[in-house]
Amino acid sequence: MKTRITELFGIRHPIIQGGMNFVGYAELASAVSNAGGLGIITALTQPTPEDLAREIARCWEMTDQPFGVNLTFLPSFQVPPYAEYIDAIIEGGVSIVETAGRNPEQYMPSLKSAGISVIHKCTSVRHALKAEAIGCDAVSVDGFECAGHPGEDDVTNFILLPRAADMLTIPFVASGGMADGRSLVAALTFGADGINMGTRFLATREAPVHRNVKQAIVDGNECATTLVMRPLRNTERVMRNKAAAAITEIEARRGGDLEIGDIRHLVKGAANRRVLEEGDMDAAAWSCGMVAGLIHDIPDCAELIDRIMTQASALIRERLVPLAD
Repeated sequence: MKTRITELFGIRHPIIQGGMNFVGYAELASAVSNAGGLGIITALTQPTPEDLAREIARCWEMTDQPFGVNLTFLPSFQVPPYAEYIDAIIEGGVSIVETAGRNPEQYMPSLKSAGISVIHKCTSVRHALKAEAIGCDAVSVDGFECAGHPGEDDVTNFILLPRAADMLTIPFVASGGMADGRSLVAALTFGADGINMGTRFLATREAPVHRNVKQAIVDGNECATTLVMRPLRNTERVMRNKAAAAITEIEARRGGDLEIGDIRHLVKGAANRRVLEEGDMDAAAWSCGMVAGLIHDIPDCAELIDRIMTQASALIRERLVPLAD
C-alpha cells in the first residue's frame, strides 16, 4: 500500500509507532520498523544526548529499516539540551524526527539543513496549519480519543480528520483510536495518509513495559480512561486507577486554586516508571487511549502490522469496491 507517508519515509506500510516516554526504546522501534512500519525512539526517555546516541546505535544494530526519533518540546524549569539531542540524532544517521509539544520552529533550521523529515503532532487544524507553515513535512493529527495530551478543543477524529484533509497540503496521519485494519481504512477514507498508534503498540510483546500494563489495556474497554489536569489546561487522557481518582479528588477540592504541585507526586516521571517498569498499576496516572476497547490481545509487532494490512486490504476489496458497483 503506497501513500504519501510511505513515500516520504521510505516504509512499506503506512503505520507509525508514536513516541512514548519510557516506552520508545530500541527494542520496540526496531520491531515496528522491521515489520514495515515506522518505529520511533523517544529522545527524552534518554537522560542525556550521549545516552540517545547510544540508543540510536543500538537500534541500528537491530534493524536496517528507517526509524525515527521523537523530540517533545515541553515547558520546564530545566530546559533539556535540545540542540545537543538534535546533534545526536543527526550524527546517528536518523533522517526522520517526530516533534511534539510546543512549536518546534526554532529548531527547524537545524533539522532541515541536515535533510531530516519532520512530522509534528497536532491536536487541532490550526496547529497543523502552523506546522505546515514552518516547514514540517507531515503532521500527525491527534483526535480527542488519543492517549496522553489531546489538547483542549475536544474534537474527535470523525470531524478532525476530514477538516485536516480540507485544509492541509502536506501528508498527515491519523492518531487516536487507531487499532486495526478498520482504523486504517477509515483514516484513508477521511483523507489521511496513514495511522499513528501508541496504546496499540504498548500492548505488544516487544513493548518494554510490565505485563500488568499490557493486561490492563486488554482488560479495559472504551470507558476505561479518564481526563485529568483539565483545570490546568494541560489535559491528559489516562487509565482509570487510584492515582487518577486521587487527582480528580484534589482537583475538585482545590478548585480554582489548583497548582501543578498539588498533583505532581501522582504524575511525575519516577512514579510513572513504577507503573511501566514495575507493574504497580496505581502508582501514578499513566497515559492510555480510548482505543483500549478495541485491543483484545498482545501480539508481536510483525503479527499486528500484518493483520492490520491484511484486514485493510480485505475491507477495501470485499466491502468497499463491491459497494461502488
